[in-house]
Formats: sequence, structure tokens, C-alpha cells
Amino acid sequence: MSRAVSVCLLKGGIGKSTTSINLTRELAHRGSNVLLVDLDPNGHTTTGLGFGEEFYSESHLGDVLLDDADTEPRELILETDFEIDLLPSNDRIEQVESDLGGVMMGSARLKQRVVNPLLGDEYDYVVVDCPAARGKLNDNALYATQNLVLPMRPESGALSGLEKTVKRLIQPAREHFDLDILAVVPTDLRDRIDHDRPTRRLIEALVSKPNIASKLPEFAYTDPSFFEAIDNGTWDDDLPKPGIRHRSAIDASIRDHMPLRDYDSSCDQLECYDELAQIVENGAVSR
Repeated sequence: MSRAVSVCLLKGGIGKSTTSINLTRELAHRGSNVLLVDLDPNGHTTTGLGFGEEFYSESHLGDVLLDDADTEPRELILETDFEIDLLPSNDRIEQVESDLGGVMMGSARLKQRVVNPLLGDEYDYVVVDCPAARGKLNDNALYATQNLVLPMRPESGALSGLEKTVKRLIQPAREHFDLDILAVVPTDLRDRIDHDRPTRRLIEALVSKPNIASKLPEFAYTDPSFFEAIDNGTWDDDLPKPGIRHRSAIDASIRDHMPLRDYDSSCDQLECYDELAQIVENGAVSR
């Protein structure tokens, strides 16, 4: 079945754009037609796919979303070299954020004018890269997709960012419509996972909370015996560690304006993005 999903967290610099690009690419690699919508005013997804000039174009997403819009989303969609299509962000989309606050059903425009006309007809999946701040653009993304992928990096404020997203974004939205968390995705984790490392603190915190642990993909889930083995010195360091691990190829792929698969198809972390694509296809984590 077709599905729309938002990649979201109320914190910047936690891998939303990287997750969005590689999730979308893996869905396409698995045979689906996919549209990636960049709703973030920073435009990291747009520039990360090599469309820096289009970020400053005269026509932009606001021409689709606002009352006086006479632009069809198809007029703005860009074909990439990576089997995915992109509806780019724009340097003026912050003004669109403000303008949406004064229009009728301002939180439903993305659903009405982009997702509903395209999902299930032209595209099997629509993936939305969301802003890091609460506002009308995030409201539009949540209402249009009603499915969330929440990426997290092991840094100060990661868990508070998740808590803030739940309390300030997800819970208020659920008062008005159904909203599912498909996956919580620890990403950019360093290989060291011994005592008191940020990676360990993040993973331990996530797996200790049953409501969050149930949303962790297989590649990110572990049980207490994992940490006991590390502490006891009995863990085989060659075995996989939980989460999407930091790889130079992931950073380099974004600098070279392409998804990881097209930059380095041998990277061991592609399996994680493929599993994430399967979760989006299935609509849930299966354990």
C-alpha cells in the first residue's frame, strides 16, 4: 500500500536530511516510485542532492501551499539521478511558515495540494524532511503523512529533543488525528560503546523504555546482556553494534550530493537504511 511519512524531530543537526535521502533512495531501490519533499527552510536535503541553484528559484513550494497559489506541485518536482523525485525547499519558505498561520485550514495544505493528488497515483511513497522547529510547516507535514520516523544522534540534548517532540508536537497532534511513530532511529553512532560513552548512554536509555524500545528497528535494538558482555570483556568486537554507525562514506556522500547507495554501494550501513525502508513499507517495526 502507498504511505506518506515524515522524518521529524524538534532538534537540528540530528541527521534528518541524511535519513530522508537514504530512506527515500532505499525505497526506490526496492522498486517503488518515491517523492522526497524538503519542507526544511535550511534546505539541506535540496542542496544535499545537488540542487543548490533551485533552492533560490523564483517559483517555490509556497506557490503551491498558499491561498493565491496557481502552481501545481508537478511544476516544481525535480528528477534526480538516483531514481527518486524531489520537491525542493526554498530560501523563502520561512515566509510561507508565517503566511500559513493566516489562511483557512493552514495546516492541511500539504495534504490537500501535494500528498492527496500524488500519493497512490504517481508515487508509492512520499517522504517529508521536516523543520527542526515547531510551526505550521511541521503541522502540515504531520497532518499530511500521519507517520513518523524520528532520527537521533548521540549528543547532548538528544533525549530531551525526543521528549520535546512527543510533548510539543506529537501529543497535541494526536488530539486531532491519528499519528503513528514507525521508527526511532539512532544514527551517526561511533564504534566505541564502552563505559559512559554518548553512544552507550543513548542506546541504553532507548532500550530501557518499553514504549520507545518497541519502535527501534532490529539494527538498533539490543538487550541488557549486550552491555553486560561489554562490561565483562566478553563481547566480540567484530559483531555488529546497535544503530546506524558513523561512516566517512555517509558524510562524503552528502558532500558529493548523492545518496549513500550511489556513493558507496559496499558500505555496511546500507543494510540499516534498507531495513528502515522495509519498516516504512510494512507500516511498523516487526521483531
